[in-house]
Amino acid sequence: MTEFVTHWRTALAAELPAAIELRHRLHADPRGSGDEEDTARVVAVAIGAGEGERAAETGRLLDLPSAHPGPAVALRAELDALPVTERTGVAWASKSGLMHACGHDVHLAALTAVCRSARRVELPKPLVAILQPREETAPSGAQDLVESGLLEEHDVDTVIAAHVQPRLAYGVVSAAPGPVNASTDEFEIVVHGQGGHAGYPHLLRDPVLALSQLVVSLQQVASRRIDPVHGAVCTVGRIQAGTAANVVPNTASALGSLRLMRGSDREHALAMLTEIVHATARAYGCTAELRISPCEPVLVNDPALAIAAQAWLLRGGADLDVDFRSFGADDFAHYCGDGIRGLMLFAGLGDTAGAPSLHDERFLPGDDAVGLVADALLAGYLAAVSGPEYPGASATGS
Repeated sequence: MTEFVTHWRTALAAELPAAIELRHRLHADPRGSGDEEDTARVVAVAIGAGEGERAAETGRLLDLPSAHPGPAVALRAELDALPVTERTGVAWASKSGLMHACGHDVHLAALTAVCRSARRVELPKPLVAILQPREETAPSGAQDLVESGLLEEHDVDTVIAAHVQPRLAYGVVSAAPGPVNASTDEFEIVVHGQGGHAGYPHLLRDPVLALSQLVVSLQQVASRRIDPVHGAVCTVGRIQAGTAANVVPNTASALGSLRLMRGSDREHALAMLTEIVHATARAYGCTAELRISPCEPVLVNDPALAIAAQAWLLRGGADLDVDFRSFGADDFAHYCGDGIRGLMLFAGLGDTAGAPSLHDERFLPGDDAVGLVADALLAGYLAAVSGPEYPGASATGS
């Protein structure tokens, strides 16, 4: 096993320069959610394992076979960019109003390097590359792919992914067991009142005042209704009301999201949200509509996979974190469960990405992040194949 891994790591290092060039190409020419066919084609050609099978409309599944029987391990990377106007200033910046501001270009390049280097070794289990569309929008590309039955057709029992993360110190890789990303439900509130002249408030039922109190009261869902050990985040991201300073409108609306780190809290939290919305509106003489749009479940890492990946990361010389969790959400959560083991690793960028946050117009991981993510994906694959069922692997030159 040691000789096999050493050979693969050497082959992976040799693929990184070409992967970095691919990263620049993808970053300069991004595609939005649902329009990723060009990106999928470019990456499939770079991997060199054929055109693959279409998945979730604009994605691909590519098979890298093994001489050993048994279920396959899938490595997933996301195809889509965000509607962000880039402000990084690099020569290979996007100029289209779309931007890989979440690191998907890095993930795709890293996956390509791992897959190309995998063709130089005798894999102990088949490897499937998932080029997944629509991670950033609904309907989720991961959910569509899981529901399509393609993973069963390709005999996938484990899915691995790695995501760049500026909240982790540079070079640190996290492989934490259990919940690592929150569930998310988006909600829209419309408060209906009686508008009119701002100078006669006693004759009106002010929906702006009611909505303002609603925004404050909704914080109780997180701070007073959910066990703080597990946590919740309720955020209102948009408020719309009125057209003039001296006119009270008839309606006021808000958009927000509810995030939870424990799936069993969801039903209770949504019930509390519903109660607060309607009761608060009534208290101000108004009525309210509440629409809830489920997005992603809690992302739960398989504990055995996470612990095995920790060991491989340490053997590879990585700085390891075993506790990192985020209230960000990722549709990778759809791969985790129903007979499939899932593992999301996080690759730390520290303050070297040019911006403090993912999705920022200045967010730009250094090219060395490609190797960091590739090493994390490799550790995930090795974790999936190094159990008691491992048949033994040998290196083969090419």
